[in-house]
Parts: sequence; C-alpha cells; structure tokens
Amino acid sequence: MSFLSSLPGILAAQPLLSTLGLLLIVAVLGFSGASFWAWVVVAALALGGFGAPLWGWVVLGAMVLLFGVKPLRRLLLSGPIVRTVKAMKLLPAISETEQVAIEAGNIWVDGELFSGKPDFKRILKEPYPDLSPEEQAFLDGPVEAICQVTDDWEVFRNRELPKAAWDLIKKERFFGLIIPKQYGGHEFTPSANSAIVVKLMTRCGPLGTTVMVPNSLGPAELLMHYGTQAQKDYYLPRLASAEEIPCFALTEPGAGSDAGAMTSSGVVFRGSDGELYIRLNWKKRYITLAAIATVLGLAFKLRDPENLLGKGENPGITCALIPTHTEGVVLGKRHDPLGLPFYNCPTEGHDVVVPVSAIIGGPAQAGNGWRMLMESLAVGRGISLPASSAGGIKYAARVVGAYAAVRKQFGLNIGKFEGIEEPLARVGGYAYIFEAARRFTCGGLDSGEKPPVITAIAKYSFTEHLRKAINDAMDVLGGAGISRGPRNLIAHGYFGVPINITVEGANILTRTLMIFGQGAIRCHPYSYQEIQALMNNDVKGFDAAFWPHIGHVVRNLFRSVLLSVSRGRLAAAPVGGATAKYYRRLSWASASFAFLADFAMGRFGGNLKRKEKITGRFADIFIWLYLGSATLRRFEAEGR
Repeated sequence: MSFLSSLPGILAAQPLLSTLGLLLIVAVLGFSGASFWAWVVVAALALGGFGAPLWGWVVLGAMVLLFGVKPLRRLLLSGPIVRTVKAMKLLPAISETEQVAIEAGNIWVDGELFSGKPDFKRILKEPYPDLSPEEQAFLDGPVEAICQVTDDWEVFRNRELPKAAWDLIKKERFFGLIIPKQYGGHEFTPSANSAIVVKLMTRCGPLGTTVMVPNSLGPAELLMHYGTQAQKDYYLPRLASAEEIPCFALTEPGAGSDAGAMTSSGVVFRGSDGELYIRLNWKKRYITLAAIATVLGLAFKLRDPENLLGKGENPGITCALIPTHTEGVVLGKRHDPLGLPFYNCPTEGHDVVVPVSAIIGGPAQAGNGWRMLMESLAVGRGISLPASSAGGIKYAARVVGAYAAVRKQFGLNIGKFEGIEEPLARVGGYAYIFEAARRFTCGGLDSGEKPPVITAIAKYSFTEHLRKAINDAMDVLGGAGISRGPRNLIAHGYFGVPINITVEGANILTRTLMIFGQGAIRCHPYSYQEIQALMNNDVKGFDAAFWPHIGHVVRNLFRSVLLSVSRGRLAAAPVGGATAKYYRRLSWASASFAFLADFAMGRFGGNLKRKEKITGRFADIFIWLYLGSATLRRFEAEGR
C-alpha cells in the first residue's frame, strides 16, 4: 500500500520517464496479446499513478462492466451487432457448394501463418520424411525400368506410349500406387506417389500423366474412402492391375470450375423388375484416359422426382461408376492438348441406365458427390500437379545449367555472362524452393493432414513457377529450344505448361477465389466461428468469437507496427545463426498480413470475395509465407 500511495508522487517527479514507461508497458501488452484484464490492471495503475479525476475511474468502471461481464456484453453489444450485421446484409453469401468446399479437410501450418504470430518451433517439428526402403526400391527398380523403355521423342512421333511401357504399367501395378495392399496395390505414401510422378515427368510427360491420373482424384481414390465393401472388393484389385482403365468425368462445356452449372443429370426410376435405376445423360470434355477407359467415374446432378431414395426430389451432385460398355456410353474421340500425346478426351452418355448400386458408396451416398470431391481434392491437389511441376522445374535446372556450361558465345561459356546468370539463378532457386515445398507438403499429407488451402497454394504456385522456369530455360537455350527433335530437351515441357495451369482449378480462379477467399474463412482463428454464429443467430457463440477477434486485431496491429519499426528484430527465432533473420522477417510479414487481412474483411465484409484484385494480392503474400517456411524447413532437415 505504501508503494501505491507514493506512486503519484514518483510519477509526478519524472513525467517524461513516466509517460515513456507507460508507453513501453502498452507496447509490451499489445505486442504480446495480453488479456483484457491485464489491460484493466495497467489502466487502473495509470489512473492512480497520474492522479486521474473521478470521471476517469467512472469510465474505466463502465468499460469493465461493459466488456468484462459477459451477459451484459452480450445484451448491450454483441446482440445489437448481430442484428445490425444481418439487417444490413453484411454477412457474405455462401452457397451450398462453397460451404462444402470450406468445410472440407482441416487446417495445418496455414493456421500458424495466418495467425500473425506463427509458432516456427511447431513448424520445424512437422515431418520431412524420406521414402521407405520399399518405396525407394520401387523408384529405383520399376520406375527406372519404365523410363528406360520410354523415349519421349518416339512417344510424340507415334502419339502413343510403347507397348513395353503399358506392359510394365500392368505388371508392376503402376495404377495401384495408392490402393491398399489387401486389394493388390502398393499402398504408397503421398511422398512416394509424388516422387514417382517427379521421376516419370522428367522422362516423358505423357508417361507421367498416364500414371499420375489414376492415382489422383478418380475411381480408386473415391472407392477407398467412400465405396461400399462390394465395390472395393470388385474394382480395387482390377484397378491396381490395370485390368480396368479408369477415368473420372467432371468437367463439361459451360461448367469448368462452377459445379453448380453442371448439366449432366441422372433421374431415379423404378424398373419393370421393381428395382431402382438411374437414367443418365451427360456431355463431358477434357477427361484424361476416357477414350480407353473401361470404367468411368461420373459426377452428375441427381434428381429423384418420386423420392424413391428418401432424400428428397433433388439430392444433388452424385458420383457413380459406369462400365463403359454400357449401352449409350460414347467414347473414342480424343482432344489434342497442345500436341501432347496423352489421352485427353470428350465423352457423352445418352439415356445410360445403371442400378442405384452404381453410386459410389451406394444409395446412402446419393447427393454427397461434391463433398467427396472436395475432400479428395484437399489431398490430391497437393500431390499430382505439384509433383509434375517440381519435376519439370528440376529438369529445367538440369538442362539449362548443363547447356550454359558448355555453350560458348564470343569465346566464353554463356553461363559466365551476367545476363545469363539472372535466369540461371532464378531456375536454380525455384528448383530448391519447390522441392522443399513438395517434400514439406507431402510430409503433412503422410501424417494424415488434409489442408485444402495449403494444397491450393501448392497447385497454384508450383504450376506458375514451372511456367517461369521453363520460360527462363527457353530464353537461355534460344534456338536449341525451338526446333523440335530428339535433341531438343525443353520444347515438350514448354508445350505442357498451360495444361498444368488449367486443370484441377484454373490458376486465376485458384489465386483470386480459393487461396485467400477460403483461407480467410478457414485459416483465420475466428472468422469462421463468427460466420457460423451469425448464420445460426447465435449471439452467445458470436460473442465468444468476436471479442477475442478484436484482441487478435489489436495484437497484430502492435506486432505489425513494432516489427516494421525494428525491421523484424523484435520477433523471436527458433534457431540461431544466419537463418534467424529469415524467421524474424516471416514473423513480421505474417503480422502485417494478418492485420491487413482483418482490415480488408472489416472494410469490404461479404463483398471481399468479389474484390479479386485484392484477394489475389493477399494470396500472393500467403503463398510466399508458406514457401519461405517450407524452404527453411528443408534447410533445417537436410543440414545447416
């Protein structure tokens, strides 16, 4: 008590130091994200220390009652806020398909990066796995063997993989990389699946694509997670051995990335034998392997006018398996995807009749097709295209590095010219960064994580930087990269770049709508809880999320300002040495990103998702936060 009673005199004697001390305490509270009650204690000490008048104490007491007593806060603040938001229609409209996409998968290290205060100790503890002996043996044996029998130039000339390659695909069960061993597959991890695709893509793009697609989103993946036991027992062994060639038909004219615009339809009816059937009609395009497929996975909108399945008249998007010999299935035509000779095809179905048991998972899964696809893409988007792109970047680095070492101009190796050093440095840097991100992402997937935002980041950033790496390589090779022939090592990779950009969610859409649009809801520690509470008119739930959100914004504002002033030096680093500054700068970037993201959400509300120029820039920041973290993780894992 003697200290408290003498505090006003001490502060009065040193007003400048007292003010600076108070500001320092406020900065520490804000930077550390102190609780509301810590702020109250400091405010009380400041009022007492500076001899505040009575009205100052009245204001503090009112604020304590208003913000600290939850029932009163809900009555006087949270309730009116909920009613105002709903009355002004500030809540973002979320369609059913968007809702399913948002709820698919889980949050991983993306939550840390979005927090404004990432825990890099946790990130450095995330797995960075090597292949198992069995997986490495497959990579060194069958994968090497199929590369030896496949000549990329001959594949392009003949427009077909050689018979020896198809024989090895069947013999070594290349279509069963992800299928459990009990069904005749290899049951490899995502890391192994990815490493195999990397290797195959560097040998021959059509070979890599042919193996990649059946092990990505398709019949096998969907059957493993959602199929009935009878469907698994019948199809999975046949898919693993390539006795059945699968394809999956989702994209159609007028409905690429917009599943809600899908026109492919199925109608439930009762047959003359008393059993339930579905009559299907579809027009699909850009379907890999469709022309040679024996079983076609189909996404369509299911209608049940008589409610025979008990799920209403419009159960919604459904996935089914259609044997391609079924009457009414039209196959055989091929697209020409920029000259690349892999099977990419249209398919149609006219009054195709299948039993309701053809639905993946049986009738119980009618209407759950979109959820199946989103949950599967939450994983698959982080494996196939990132692997093919990482392989392409490494291949470009190998080719352009060797070429620059032996090609001479003006009597000097061109790699010694500074103008050439720039693209060489970019390609080499990309090769390191994206191999790091590939290994790190697959490590999370190996552990059972299903992070849709991270895999969307992977799909977009890998394919975009493959484009940049190939363009840089083409610039260095010049004429040697232009004239097609068996000695041109870069042209076919150049042809394939736009295909990677387009599939599994076109990159413009992925950048402007998915990465930040979905990330701002799922990865933010409070926004999804707030949206759910507002949708359910749950004042208590909104109160529990909104006020911690305010504290979160205040903390990130302080962190952003103080880290900007100190150039990141105030941030903690999990390691010492030369890399410590990079962790500090990532913390600085995360704090500024998180604060500005909250500012944008507050400024634009539900209209933010339509401000695609802004969401695209936020996506760019988020992407490089992840790539930077993955690169540092690789550096720690592989030796300092």
